[in-house]
Amino acid sequence: MPQLDLPLSSSTPDMGFQTAQLIELWCAEPVFFASRELSDTYYTEGVIGNYALAYALGWARSPYRLLGTDTGRPRYLEDLSPLANQCYILPAWPVEGAASFRFERFNALSDSYWYTMTNNRVATAREDLPLKRTGKKPNTFRPSNFPQTGRLRVIERGNRFRTLVFGDRPLPEYIRVGKFMSKVRVDLVQTWPITELEEGIYRCSAYLNVADIPFNLEMLSFDLISMPPASLLKNLQFRGVAWQIGDFILPAHLNFCGGQHEPSQN
Repeated sequence: MPQLDLPLSSSTPDMGFQTAQLIELWCAEPVFFASRELSDTYYTEGVIGNYALAYALGWARSPYRLLGTDTGRPRYLEDLSPLANQCYILPAWPVEGAASFRFERFNALSDSYWYTMTNNRVATAREDLPLKRTGKKPNTFRPSNFPQTGRLRVIERGNRFRTLVFGDRPLPEYIRVGKFMSKVRVDLVQTWPITELEEGIYRCSAYLNVADIPFNLEMLSFDLISMPPASLLKNLQFRGVAWQIGDFILPAHLNFCGGQHEPSQN
């Protein structure tokens, strides 16, 4: 993959963060993300992405309504890149090694006495069918360009996840996570200082967001978790400068979106 060669400084770079906190997330309610979509089943991966956690913690907020060119495109770069060297959080991994799931079925069809599916629409009155055939405008047709029925694989309540938080921002006792805004409790486990290690070959046991890794890091091997909005890495072996935090070793200088600045509006 293409690498960006950044200029090397003879002086020790500013780490930005001095300490990191290990926190535990306890799912008080089932948590759902549409990580994978196969047929009519929507699967949640057994991780919680760090972009979702950044919004849940209140570090970033998107406008309630997107207008113009912002419609239909993600705003992660604009919302998260200003947080560079201020705060950061890793993707959360399951404490037990693997999360437990449960399946739920959903039905978003009409609750009227009678309905029928047409071309991407639902009719709830019989008289609308002949109207449609004659070219006249039906009265009760509504668009249905979203899933009508299907199954959800959700993270079951009671699951526990852990992650590392950088920066000195206060942590709430509870956050809301996922498409259903599920309640998750936040518990502080331990705080460690960050020690910067010289360039070398290291292995990282924590989960990482591929979009947040410095561009000049040489990744030797890893396991990929493919999921939106950015794939995650685990068991990463890399060559470069590292941070040691307790028993964890991470690539140094992690930041949302790689620390990129918001694109120019010109």
